[in-house]
Amino acid sequence: MESEKKLTSKKQNLEQSISEENSLPLDNLIKVPVEKQTESKSVVSPKNIEDVTPEQTQSLINFALRDLNFSREKLEKELEELSRKKAQIEAELKSTFSGQSDAIARKVKGFQEYLTGALQDLAQSAEQLELVVPPVIVKPSPLDENKKIEPAKEQEVLHAVSETFKPDESLIRRCFGQFVEQPDFYAEPWKLRRSLENNDIEMLEDWFFSMGGRGAQPSRGSRSKNALVTAGIIAILGELYGEQFQTLVLASQPERLGEWRRCLQDALGLNREDFGPNSGIVLFERSDGLVERADRLEERGELPLIIIDAAEISVEVPILQFPIWLAFAGSPNEIYEENELI
Repeated sequence: MESEKKLTSKKQNLEQSISEENSLPLDNLIKVPVEKQTESKSVVSPKNIEDVTPEQTQSLINFALRDLNFSREKLEKELEELSRKKAQIEAELKSTFSGQSDAIARKVKGFQEYLTGALQDLAQSAEQLELVVPPVIVKPSPLDENKKIEPAKEQEVLHAVSETFKPDESLIRRCFGQFVEQPDFYAEPWKLRRSLENNDIEMLEDWFFSMGGRGAQPSRGSRSKNALVTAGIIAILGELYGEQFQTLVLASQPERLGEWRRCLQDALGLNREDFGPNSGIVLFERSDGLVERADRLEERGELPLIIIDAAEISVEVPILQFPIWLAFAGSPNEIYEENELI
């Protein structure tokens, strides 16, 4: 009987201890040492699990979330530290010689690989080409052609300046014969309406046939007589060249140009419209304008006839390049009288 009483008392004590453990809060259960939990596992039953309250479940979830947040923050700090160290290492590589050398070596290595591939492609393309030897063509040397042409040049005959008007000598002398006859006051414009003296004809013969229409002749004593001789030259050149020439008169004073215009207008039967840049006679006070006008006429294939007044002391060098020009050389008395008038 006593043994049965002891067994019942032990059984009661055991049930009481189990009920006390189930009544403990969840926090106390977590703090229980591992040995106690292992001991209590043998006494946990499905009935005890069903007895867990929602507050205990929520506390477990909160604990797990706190643990996850702590781990996440720790990982983020480690990542930030690693990123900072990476940036520091890259900065040191860029600032140090060894780092720059390493970057250059990488670029050179990449370029070397590119060149190797390009050369290999070029070699393969060259192997596929069909090389054909071009035929050799022998051409005659330009020196041989010059040797053939040179004899022809030696045979060319250079005519003297005095022979410029030789082909038209008969026409010019016929005009001279008309100039010494009675004047024709009703002749057509650009024809000589006055007569010339024999010494004037001799001067024109010398200028046309001896000088080739280029040179100076003594003044006839006055501007009116010089203009009359010039009118005869204009009439002859009109017969030879038609409208393909223009007369350019140079006199450094407006009064002298005015006298030239009046004398030529009377001797050739002209109007004021015949004097101007687009007409047959142009008057100039400066030689540079006359030279420029003569150059333009030659560019258009026309012939300039240059007349220089006797009061001009010298002839500009650029005028000498033109094919037809006449300068009247005034006597000392004539030049003195012109200066006195100024």
